[in-house]
Amino acid sequence: MKKLKHESELFKAALLAGVKYAEGRKAVEFEATDSASDKALYVYRLLVHDKVIAPMPEEQVSEKTIRHRLATWYAHQLPKGHPLSD
Repeated sequence: MKKLKHESELFKAALLAGVKYAEGRKAVEFEATDSASDKALYVYRLLVHDKVIAPMPEEQVSEKTIRHRLATWYAHQLPKGHPLSD
């Protein structure tokens, strides 16, 4: 798993986009007390369910790999020339 150049910033943006996607789909309403890890896991599972991203083998699913997968998903959404897509 190759670390992305701006992985932490991409993950933060991906989490915001994923939460917006999930709430816009009326699949969930996140509370302010929900942790980023819980949100990330839910967003990952929802994106896999909706066939937006490919699933990982269950034994590889961890917080680190979910963060990387969401960051990669979001990086592919960015337009060319975006500062985070370097």
